[in-house]
Amino acid sequence: QVQLVESGGGLVQAGGSLSVSCAASGRTVSSFAVGWFRQAPGKEREFVAAITGSGGNTRYADSVKGRFTISRDNAKNMVYLQMNTLEPEDTAVYYCAASTKWTTMSRSYDYWGQGTQVTVSS
Repeated sequence: QVQLVESGGGLVQAGGSLSVSCAASGRTVSSFAVGWFRQAPGKEREFVAAITGSGGNTRYADSVKGRFTISRDNAKNMVYLQMNTLEPEDTAVYYCAASTKWTTMSRSYDYWGQGTQVTVSS
């Protein structure tokens, strides 16, 4: 089992920055890829970014490429998502999730956090 807890969401103006964190515990977290997903009201959950267990490879959705950066610190069992140049369209609940597979498909992620709200005002 892996437990995930997100933190760091909040309200920010368009063009601003925000960082969300994911604290992991349980099984050896470094053996899991971790992804960030988001879900806006009335929309399906969508992939945002993912990072391999070692941190050596990352992947981003086209909508956030160049603005968001995913990173991890396995010594601290933490995964981060730095979000810059935020847009109102980035408003959503952000979830971190862990998977034994390297994938952007949410259905392949086995463990999920409870989510943290990010709101970007125009």
